[in-house]
Amino acid sequence: MKRFIVWLAVVGMTMTSVAKRVASPNGKITMEVADGRCFVSFQQQLAMELRLPVTAASLKGVKARRVKADYTMLAGKRLHCTNAANEYRLGQLVIRLYNDGIAYRYEYTGLHDSKVPAEQSAYVIPEGKKRWMMQWSDSYEGFFPMTTTAEVKTLGGFGGSRVQKDNNTHWAYPLLMEAADGVFALITEANIERRQSASSLHNQGEVFSVVPDQNDLLLTGDWHTPWRVVIIGTLGDIVESTLVTDLSEPSKDGDASWVKPGVVSWVYWANNHGSNDYHIIKKYVDMAAALHLPYVLIDAEWDEMDRLASNEGKTIEDAVAYALRQGVKPMIWYNSSVGWVNGAPGPKYRLNKPEDREKEFAWCEKIGVAGVKVDFFSGDNQMNMDYCIDLMESAARHHLLINFHGATIPRGWQRTYPNLLSTEGVYGAEWYNNVPTFTNRAARHNATLPYTRNVVGPMDYTPCAFSDSQHPHITSHAHELALTVLYESGLQHLADCPESFLAQPRDVQDFLSQLPAAWDETRYVSGYPGESAVVARRSGDTWYVAGINGSDDCQTLNVPLVFVRGKLTATLFGDSGRQDAPWDIRTTTSLPTTVSCLPRGGFVWVIKK
Repeated sequence: MKRFIVWLAVVGMTMTSVAKRVASPNGKITMEVADGRCFVSFQQQLAMELRLPVTAASLKGVKARRVKADYTMLAGKRLHCTNAANEYRLGQLVIRLYNDGIAYRYEYTGLHDSKVPAEQSAYVIPEGKKRWMMQWSDSYEGFFPMTTTAEVKTLGGFGGSRVQKDNNTHWAYPLLMEAADGVFALITEANIERRQSASSLHNQGEVFSVVPDQNDLLLTGDWHTPWRVVIIGTLGDIVESTLVTDLSEPSKDGDASWVKPGVVSWVYWANNHGSNDYHIIKKYVDMAAALHLPYVLIDAEWDEMDRLASNEGKTIEDAVAYALRQGVKPMIWYNSSVGWVNGAPGPKYRLNKPEDREKEFAWCEKIGVAGVKVDFFSGDNQMNMDYCIDLMESAARHHLLINFHGATIPRGWQRTYPNLLSTEGVYGAEWYNNVPTFTNRAARHNATLPYTRNVVGPMDYTPCAFSDSQHPHITSHAHELALTVLYESGLQHLADCPESFLAQPRDVQDFLSQLPAAWDETRYVSGYPGESAVVARRSGDTWYVAGINGSDDCQTLNVPLVFVRGKLTATLFGDSGRQDAPWDIRTTTSLPTTVSCLPRGGFVWVIKK
């Protein structure tokens, strides 16, 4: 606490001595500078200290250039996105103060066979401040536990092959910090382009430096870094922000009308090796048809289908044809063959060379495959980033949707390449298959993700499991159903097996049949990281409101829906507390303002005018 008080005192003295002050268009975000120390405030409350190569003197006489974002997405938190910023150019450093945060990047000209310039930026996170941060791994699969110190032991729960288990100074994006009561800052980055690597954070004490991953290119001509981003404001500002896509390049696909978000039937939860079995795939296709889901994912090992005697010679082409006959669009899985290769499932080595990739995706398009899931990348280096861009561009040429797994988190590609509808980069429900760790920690983890990982882009958590996988879950039925709305993903993969989904009440089945995977609007309602989360999303004239309890105790959640007006009819899905009949489903014409949730419970409301 002493350190924190001293830090505030030093900041106060420094800021009073600074003459130059810059601000966002709406005036909520301001920045004052003193010799490389940039103090960013939200409504006059200090939100973040940045270390940048800029001085107060260098800001004198610099005029702001207004930057506006106004664009349409095919999926995400909202379809129509707008934002505005004041941009300041200070030599090689470009700083933008947006209405909901700050972004900066370095721009270089006239390079000739030059190495990537060294990064010169860092964030100061004082000891004692609450933060939710995940230790870096190449798959971004870990927990975001709340802590008040950078001096923590390994946080556990990693699925990646590269993770520092002995050196706890390497942190992944996004990192959420509570700077003051009710004021939050979320650190991430945006707009990865060719010839760039992604970055992460390495700390020495309270200073968290931005460190790009490996990039061995020699650069000629003009080059810039990705945008380093801090989303700043209330929890509502954080949850609702589209700053990551606001900063990203517009779509390069002139006609993306073929891109259709949707809900997906998914085999891996209950049948880890089921995708090599034609008869199991048929069950998931039939479930998708029965629930009117647009997609089915045929996961790893489909290339071995013809090797199983029980399949009687059936191949992936037969499975694809069967799905199409049932009115279900199939997606299929590939190993990227740059990460986990030895001992990993296939198909392998079909996408690495440009000519092989084009041949494979042309075959997919020809037989009626709607999209591909590409898995097992090897981190944030420049090679992986360029490879991902190659995959998205090639897939788009063949009208294939794409979903990255075992990969880096979204950094705005979903705007530039609209066929990218989802990305894993999350410690999701599939981990009930792998380790017992998830069972007791899932509820709190689930109630943290809306404020951390899902802020920055679509998240293929694979939600909604009423039955158990290899390790049991102890979240309630309504908690699980709520995740399908609480988590945004342009491809929403449903985890459970056909027998479980088709045994649910008709109202639950109808809910899944009508569930959108793209939203016109998203509103934060209430909650706090790790404790609870209530979020409302609108599709047309229908509001979906989802809330979960992240704690092991009963909890009353506030649901002030001041933005829902007029006459309405709502279907409420809740927990009964009974093991033999777990659902409490009812209709109403008036909405309560609070909901009592069971331990690890939840609720969903579907509100129609």
